Amino acid sequence: MALVLASGSRIRADLLKNAGLNFEIDPADVDERAVEAPLLESGFPPEDLASVLAEAKANDVSGRRSGDLVIGADQILAFEGERRTKPDDMEAARRQLLAFSGKTHELHSAVVLSQNGNAIWRHVSTARLTMRDLSPAFIGHYLAAAGQEVLSSVGAYQLENLGVQLFEKIDGDYFTILGLPLLPLLEELRHLKVIET
Repeated sequence: MALVLASGSRIRADLLKNAGLNFEIDPADVDERAVEAPLLESGFPPEDLASVLAEAKANDVSGRRSGDLVIGADQILAFEGERRTKPDDMEAARRQLLAFSGKTHELHSAVVLSQNGNAIWRHVSTARLTMRDLSPAFIGHYLAAAGQEVLSSVGAYQLENLGVQLFEKIDGDYFTILGLPLLPLLEELRHLKVIET
């Protein structure tokens, strides 16, 4: 049995690697927008949406890898009652950071373990992040320094890099913010005897 990450995310892979796990990478082929569209219309809570998307990814990969244990993950950013997605370009990132300035948003990160096409374990963690008041000039300087890489982040920031300078207060787990609730996942892998107890 192989442990498989159903994601092409470099950050998620680095987190697992740094934790000492041996795993394979097999990104899921899931149309996230198609999965979430009917759920958004029905007013699905963001933390449940994150869980559904993580499960869809895990099930997609585990359905074609008999016996393997697959990790699926997803993250939803909720701000003032709306779900936000990754910015399309630097101008969208600038507008998003201006909107977040001085306010709090939530990151809901879900992780699912799936085997033979069925989820066998789920977990969702939430972090609340409050940005300090940011001037338009600072946002411009930040985006210029951080570069296009911020477009791969749902919040247009990367807390592990320059993005930490945007924040005044953070309530929540660091791994949740990075998109993979690692401590609950490791605990479950120990429970399943996949890793050493």
